Amino acid sequence: MRSNIQDSKHRSSHTTEQEFGGTLGAICIPIFLPLTVLLLITLCQSPDASVLQWPPLLPSSERLWDPLAPMLVLGWMALHAVLYLLPFGKVSEGLVLRDGTRLKYPINGFYGLCITGVLLMLFMWLGAPLGFLFELLLPLAMCATALSFLLAVYLYVRSFWAPPHALALGGNTGNPLYDFYIGRELNPRIGNFDLKYFCELRPGLIGWVVINLGMLMKEVELRGSPSLAMIMVNSFQLLYVTDALWNEEAVLTTMDIVHDGFGFMLTFGDLGWVPFTYGLQAVFLVMHPQHISPLKAAAIITLNGVGYYIFRKSNSQKNQFRRDPTHPSVARLETIATATGKRLLVSGWWGFVRHPNYLGDMAMALAWSLPCGFSHLLPYFYVIYFTILLIHREARDERQCRGKYGLAWDTYCRRIPYRIFPYIY
Repeated sequence: MRSNIQDSKHRSSHTTEQEFGGTLGAICIPIFLPLTVLLLITLCQSPDASVLQWPPLLPSSERLWDPLAPMLVLGWMALHAVLYLLPFGKVSEGLVLRDGTRLKYPINGFYGLCITGVLLMLFMWLGAPLGFLFELLLPLAMCATALSFLLAVYLYVRSFWAPPHALALGGNTGNPLYDFYIGRELNPRIGNFDLKYFCELRPGLIGWVVINLGMLMKEVELRGSPSLAMIMVNSFQLLYVTDALWNEEAVLTTMDIVHDGFGFMLTFGDLGWVPFTYGLQAVFLVMHPQHISPLKAAAIITLNGVGYYIFRKSNSQKNQFRRDPTHPSVARLETIATATGKRLLVSGWWGFVRHPNYLGDMAMALAWSLPCGFSHLLPYFYVIYFTILLIHREARDERQCRGKYGLAWDTYCRRIPYRIFPYIY
């Protein structure tokens, strides 16, 4: 009873502060983000690929629908739901919840990626025209968007049967539009099947690299062989997805899992936004081939390698410290004590800037776009968007940490003055 009262007080302190533009954002984002996805795909597939064209280029209704698309989307989700349930890999515990319990999560996403790769090779050996994904992109995006809405409606309705301690602190405002968007329930599950954790890395991220492979095969159909630019984009992004799934356990300490409810923001982000916008460079290269010199290729590969090194090393250090601050790899790092009992890292990678992982992420994002040349702005959409996203996320982190750690956070900020970019920001 006492914990329920404390939960109620804690929730009430969060209901007055709404993120992403509050009600207005909750109305506009679910409308305009799906439209943005369709527009970006249409522009990448057009000969001009101009973002300044007005009125904007709109796809015909015939291009938005194909009866094969819903079957592929539902089959894809079913495949990865089955792979999620297979007894591969270990089972890990998440962070402690407000009721003092820990949820268990299967760490087998990398096996899912490998099995998907084997199935793809089998289908290609049997003659499956993977390049047809280029023509199916718009219908697939439409179906993924519809699935995101349906899943978000289901999640919102079922959240009213969840116990109070299972609700996300920021998603229980009483505003139905905002709560639908941001997500009311923190960890919605059907039995032991965690819906948010499943969607976070599995169907969207693996779908992203499958779409990239489809674009590479489309280029082979058109020109006889893949270009160096296309190979680089596919390789860079496959490395990123493989790393995410190999280090899947690290997602259990991220904001998406620990803090955010599961609503339309994450259903569409995971299933619609990531697979259809993060790989726009590959879609662009199908219609706009680029020649890259060996020297330029080496420079781009180096940039991606440096970004990946910073990203992986800093994330691994953070995750290890969160899980076991006494581990030998982090035990000697300098920290600042807080009133909550937790400690803040002020040395190692996290003594460099407050978010070194974001810095590495941005360097990789730029490397993914550079193979597309400089004749068009469109393939740089991802790096521009991602920079804005990470700066916004850093601001969310800052606000939450200041409220959580108080004076200790002020001390931390004086010690580590730069947020993402050394000596700049």
